[in-house]
Amino acid sequence: MKTLIKNASIVNEGKTFKASVLINNDIIEQIITGDALPQCDQTIDAEGLLLFPGVIDDQVHFREPGLTHKADIYTESKAAVAGGITSFMEMPNTNPQTVTIDLLEQKFEKAAQVSLANFSFYIGATNNNIDEVLKADPTKVCGIKCFMGSSTGNMLVEGEGLTTLFKNAHMLVATHCEEEAIIKANTEKYFQKYGENVPIECHPKIRSAKACFQSTSKAVELALKYNTRLHVLHLSTAIELDLFIKGDINNKRISNEVCVHHLWFDDNDYAKKGSLIKWNPAVKTEHDKHSLQKALQTGLIDVVATDHAPHTLDEKNNSYFKAPSGGPLVQHSLVAMLEMVKNETFSYELVVEKMCHHPAIIFNVKNRGYIREGYKADLVLISANDDWNVNKSNILYKCGWSPFEGQNFSHKVVSTFVNGKQVYINGEFDETQKGERLQFDR
Repeated sequence: MKTLIKNASIVNEGKTFKASVLINNDIIEQIITGDALPQCDQTIDAEGLLLFPGVIDDQVHFREPGLTHKADIYTESKAAVAGGITSFMEMPNTNPQTVTIDLLEQKFEKAAQVSLANFSFYIGATNNNIDEVLKADPTKVCGIKCFMGSSTGNMLVEGEGLTTLFKNAHMLVATHCEEEAIIKANTEKYFQKYGENVPIECHPKIRSAKACFQSTSKAVELALKYNTRLHVLHLSTAIELDLFIKGDINNKRISNEVCVHHLWFDDNDYAKKGSLIKWNPAVKTEHDKHSLQKALQTGLIDVVATDHAPHTLDEKNNSYFKAPSGGPLVQHSLVAMLEMVKNETFSYELVVEKMCHHPAIIFNVKNRGYIREGYKADLVLISANDDWNVNKSNILYKCGWSPFEGQNFSHKVVSTFVNGKQVYINGEFDETQKGERLQFDR
């Protein structure tokens, strides 16, 4: 089947230009800048619309298996494509944890049956599973996830286990960096002061900038020592930025990511949002937020992602220690970034670079992340002048809430194509075709 998207304003590889895109089954066959357009099985007039490559989200928690009362691969992939995300990479802290090849392949099999977006899954590192981790095929698995801060079960990697991992890792290691000893000491301090009723505003003081900096420093030091391919997830502080250097994205051995919530919220928002914006690492100061925004603008930060991590409202509406950290974001991450374009914080070209191009480069994703002839037709059509409000009636997450609830957005995802198939259009879904397992050129 041939589909023509005509008269779009394409944002791709640092430019915005008017053109049409010819899709042949699942591949971008031609980018047409002239007026001579072919006859096709389907023609979509994109006059007045932006056309982006599909977003690649390198960090999500879709909660399957074992935690499906919060979310599952089907529901969250559906929310993702409605938000313009065509590919995701999902984390291993499920139940059971994805720390063996057998459990990893079970997730891939499930996603092939139900996911509307393309998918990959990290294998999780522990202090004693390096032999199992090394069995993962770098051409078929996005990376190794290493928790250098508190996590569930035995997924906190430290000491000799950390050295062994960095020394032997055969593909990208993605790290959650928070120093556990500092967090424990801060927790005890605030518990002594407040008991169970620690104010939510103390969260960034407990999971402090120092805890982030010390752990990220350790990760960078180990990566430099052993030439590990390191990707530091969800930077949240200004001081961590000093640990990174700008460079050719194609040759970086140490890369990094910031999440949308750390670019949007700051500690002034706890008073209104409470535990709904309780994340690990914590949302920190306004200075941290603006420093992260500037670092994104100047090229010091490489990727924007979500760390989408749903919990039910009943779980979130608890006292400080009982309310879990994390929140749902995949449906609203792109439009939130585009709202910051409207506010002149970022540009369209920068958003595409950080959410589409750079994840593809950093993870060596095969033939995705760009609008290029011969690449997979993962595409998003966006209206730039279509005001709408986030509310219960249009939230697609299984948990049924969003930290953006009540927010007005000026940009709207009109349609999403996954492998050439128009899976989402104006609130409706075509679920006849499922996403594909991502492949990696390594």
